Amino acid sequence: MAMEVPPNVVPRPERRQFHRRNCREVVEIEWGSSVLTGHVSDISPTGMFVEIVPPLWLGATFVARLLLQPPLRLDCVVRRVEPARGIAVTFALTEKDANERLERLLAKLLNR
Repeated sequence: MAMEVPPNVVPRPERRQFHRRNCREVVEIEWGSSVLTGHVSDISPTGMFVEIVPPLWLGATFVARLLLQPPLRLDCVVRRVEPARGIAVTFALTEKDANERLERLLAKLLNR
């Protein structure tokens, strides 16, 4: 049975520049003197969703390491919080070969 959208609900436009790829990678988040562990459920060239409870707050900045071989460093900003689920973040790549390594990961995920 199909659900009808109420007439007063306006769908939000898609703001993502890139499609995200489903994945299941472990990520470590450097938070002060602590290291938090979460799981990446989807990723794109500029963002990802991290399943972590409790989530960090909107606007929080942190360094994450995507636990690939070798780990990939990401400078992240929380852009959306989903309570009891996790956080959507954008990230910047700072390592010399990071773009190439991320592109290889995304290509591998596309071919799954």
